[in-house]
Amino acid sequence: MPEGCTIIAHGPEVFDTGDIETVSAALHPEEIIVAGVMARTAAEESGFPCWFNTRPPSLVIRHLPPETDAWLLNRGKTPPASGEEFGRIVASRSDRPVYHIECSSRTVFGWNGADPPGLTEEAARRLGFAAVFKTADVRTPEGCMREIRGCIPGGEPVFVNGIVIGHATAEIAVIAPDEEGLRAVSGITLKAHGIEKLLRNGPVDISRAWCKSGAVRSQGAQVAERRAPPSGRIAVIDHAACDIYSQVDTDTCGVVSIGDDTTAVCGHICAHLGIPPIFGVTDGDADTVVDHSCCRGGSVIVEVTEGRDDEKGGLEIASTIPPLPATGTAG
Repeated sequence: MPEGCTIIAHGPEVFDTGDIETVSAALHPEEIIVAGVMARTAAEESGFPCWFNTRPPSLVIRHLPPETDAWLLNRGKTPPASGEEFGRIVASRSDRPVYHIECSSRTVFGWNGADPPGLTEEAARRLGFAAVFKTADVRTPEGCMREIRGCIPGGEPVFVNGIVIGHATAEIAVIAPDEEGLRAVSGITLKAHGIEKLLRNGPVDISRAWCKSGAVRSQGAQVAERRAPPSGRIAVIDHAACDIYSQVDTDTCGVVSIGDDTTAVCGHICAHLGIPPIFGVTDGDADTVVDHSCCRGGSVIVEVTEGRDDEKGGLEIASTIPPLPATGTAG
């Protein structure tokens, strides 16, 4: 029976839509682990008891005890394609069978022989979903093309490792490595500045990279009362909004964010955390990955008139702020 299982909740939608309550009532999990920065924000706003993990879902699964059944919970953006594709990727990178509850298509997938004791069918029965059994193909070899499925044509942002590297022109965006870093094969128009930011720390193995498309959250943040101290540390988030939870703590009194979409995401999360309005440095190349309204009402957002936000924000402004000590994360 599914009772006592561990659920790995992916993405904010499973909390924003109430999927987590439905699935928990049906399966009675022993614990729920949240994978993803914006999922953490949605989980904290929901008040649902969870553990938080910064690793991708496949690595969360790899670190579970061998006897623990892994239940992946997701709500894909474009059912059924994106939800099933997400489960296939996670299962292909996991070291054990994976049970995958896909709320967008009302399906419970048993990946890679996940059903000897009949758990997939039992969970599907309890939820009123269909049970489907599949085998995930192996991971794309290094140096090969990478397909990002479930895109919405017409300019939807496409991410690699949290950086917008282009905009979708078809339902499947295909990229490949080359001597310049990445090239578009089909279904995507690359964004040169995004590629530059992605490769800032060296080459990227796209066979192992985290790839997605679309907004990072469709629902607005719940604005909390101020919880930050009147004075303390300033956190600098430079084109890496995924780092915000590791950079802020109870002594953080404000945030300087560098980058258009980084500023939007930081404004969203800081509103939830009760950190005062932020100071954002932008250059006008926003991709609208999250609602920007949380940046209003006191935040100072400046747009550089020459050059890029990298130079003005990362080099000139951020360099004047003492770095945070390498200590714990926000609770």
